Amino acid sequence: METQFILSTLIQLGINLIYTLFALLVGVIALKIVDSVLLKDVDIQKQLQDGNMAVAVFASTILIFVALIVSFGLKG
Repeated sequence: METQFILSTLIQLGINLIYTLFALLVGVIALKIVDSVLLKDVDIQKQLQDGNMAVAVFASTILIFVALIVSFGLKG
């Protein structure tokens, strides 16, 4: 009985890790799309290297919103 519980827990952990990696991939792709479509004149990477905190907050906010959307979508 205990081995079945451990196996079930490991399978569930694996599924959750796959969902997490998928959500991270979708978030990064969404950030790249927003960067290339909406912010054509702003280079996010260069602004981050220059220490522009407003761009850092904006990029993290986009990732948080995408994470919320993906998490609600995966819950069904």
